Amino acid sequence: MNRITITLTVNGHRRTVTTEPNKTLLYLLRDDLGLHGAKDACGGEGECGACTVLMDGQPVNSCLVLAGQADGHDIVTIEGLAENGHLHPLQRSFVEAGAVQCGFCTPGAILAAKALLDRSPSPTDEEIREALSGNLCRCTGYVKMIKAIHLAAEELSHAG
Repeated sequence: MNRITITLTVNGHRRTVTTEPNKTLLYLLRDDLGLHGAKDACGGEGECGACTVLMDGQPVNSCLVLAGQADGHDIVTIEGLAENGHLHPLQRSFVEAGAVQCGFCTPGAILAAKALLDRSPSPTDEEIREALSGNLCRCTGYVKMIKAIHLAAEELSHAG
C-alpha cells in the first residue's frame, strides 16, 4: 500500500509522520502519536463531536479529516491544553461545575469551548449552546457545561 509523509504541529511540537493515505486525523493522533483524548463514538460519521480537535484554532471532527489534509496545519488536542502540569481553566471548570460524568464527550466539548472563548471571551448562553451544538453528551446534559464555560470565561478574563 502507498504511504504518505506529512508534517504538522501537534500541541506545539512539529511532527513528521508516514502513514496510510486513507487514515483519518483521529487515528493518526491515536495510533501514530499516542494521543487518546479524541474518541470515536459515532463510527466516523462526524455526528457526536467526541473526536473534536482544534485545527488552526477551529474545531473540527478529526474523524472526517484525512491525515493528509492536516499536513502543514497546527493541531491542538485535549492533551495540549494543560501547561506546565496545570490544567487549563476550561479543564478545571468542567471538573468544578460537575460537567464531567463518563468523560467520553468532555475533551471534544472543552476544545469546542476553547475555540469559542478564543473568539468571544464573554459568551452568552446562546453562543455557548451554538458552540456545543456539534458535541453530544449522554450523561450530564448541557446545563453544567454552560456553567463551566462561564466559570472559565470569568477566570480567563481576570487572568488577562
